[in-house]
Amino acid sequence: MNLKEKLTSSFLAFENEGNLDLDSNTHAIRLEAIKSFEAHGFPSKTIEDWKYTNLKPLLKHDYCLFPRTKNDVGFKNIKKYLLNDVETYTLVFIDGVFSSFLSTTTHDDCDVCVLSSALNRPKYKMVVDNYFNKIANKNESVSQLNTAFTIEGAFINVPKNTIVPKPVQIIYFSTGSEKEVLLQPRNLVIVGENSHVQIIERHQNLSDETTLTNAVTEIFVNKRAVVDYYKIQNDTKNSSLIDSTYVSQKMQSVASVNTYSFGGKLTRNNLEFYHEGEGITSNLNGISILNSNQHVDNTTLVNHKFPNCESHELYKGIYSDRSSGVFNGKVIVNKEAQKTNAFQQNNNILIDDGATINAKPQLEIFADDVKCSHGCTIGQLDESALFYMQSRGIPKKEAKALLLYAFGNDVVEKIKIPQLKTKIAKFIAEKLNVELGFDL
Repeated sequence: MNLKEKLTSSFLAFENEGNLDLDSNTHAIRLEAIKSFEAHGFPSKTIEDWKYTNLKPLLKHDYCLFPRTKNDVGFKNIKKYLLNDVETYTLVFIDGVFSSFLSTTTHDDCDVCVLSSALNRPKYKMVVDNYFNKIANKNESVSQLNTAFTIEGAFINVPKNTIVPKPVQIIYFSTGSEKEVLLQPRNLVIVGENSHVQIIERHQNLSDETTLTNAVTEIFVNKRAVVDYYKIQNDTKNSSLIDSTYVSQKMQSVASVNTYSFGGKLTRNNLEFYHEGEGITSNLNGISILNSNQHVDNTTLVNHKFPNCESHELYKGIYSDRSSGVFNGKVIVNKEAQKTNAFQQNNNILIDDGATINAKPQLEIFADDVKCSHGCTIGQLDESALFYMQSRGIPKKEAKALLLYAFGNDVVEKIKIPQLKTKIAKFIAEKLNVELGFDL
């Protein structure tokens, strides 16, 4: 039995054992999703958007779908993965199960809690019916798979005119209680009019066992709201992540999704923005620093539907050894979206001959009064700059690292949480294997 067959045959048992409301709208959504996944299966390289990312090696494992063994995980086990030097709301999940002991939630000015509460409680029924699975891509089979097995994840509901006083951390841990495990977390974020929230998301394997995470996040940004979302991807060499994030923005809202990919065997980031009003700003930023046989694929879409909107996209990659990267970015400007400003840039450095990058920046413009540009560069370190720094007494290793750090620094500078900016800078220094010798 292959993984697709195992998943489809396990669906009925999942619904029967999961204490789910089988009369709810969510049940109907799950049924439709599993039928779609059964019809299409996992994406292959014959699909254009998956041309450079091969999932076949990941699908050969005999994954445990519903981990039963529980490992005791305390704060000391996870402390180094948390942002500890600033107060936060924190949602911690262990092998797909919410840990109330390690979490700090709230229902005071806003809801920062778990999705299972929203899915199963009448109090949140209207919210779930209005938002759940409304923007997740129905043509993306991995998103459909997640929808079919959705039971747990983060639920963040911010009412209008609210500034969430603390950043929100969402962290999913895998303990290695099973030799091979498949996890499918789901996040639902709703931000009301004139509100603001900062969110940090991370997936982390605490062992060397094989883990595949198929995560989906839906973010709804209402009028004049501001969302800053940060994704930290620095997992173990046997961990793979398919991360699909969908953002719907209403008029005059600002949404930023920042992705930092440093670790993991294979990482696929699907990121889609949809404009539903005028005066919208969308920011997509990412930096990837990979080595060994690591692979990262950033596939993005910004769909401009209304006039007077902006999108700014900046992705940078540093690849060494036999690592590989993909940037597949598409910006669509519809006929009605006059006065659109859309900018897309992808810059890459290949340190070793075995490293590769496949880049495909795309613009589809159907309006005539717009400012749009895209660009891509692939190169190596500037040898003259490296020589100059060495001539001033800086060792070659440190000089090389400083040049690489400077190359990615404009992405780091976009981080609005100072403590997170420091943490990301340290990750970059570790990945470059050098002491930078200065603080931010």
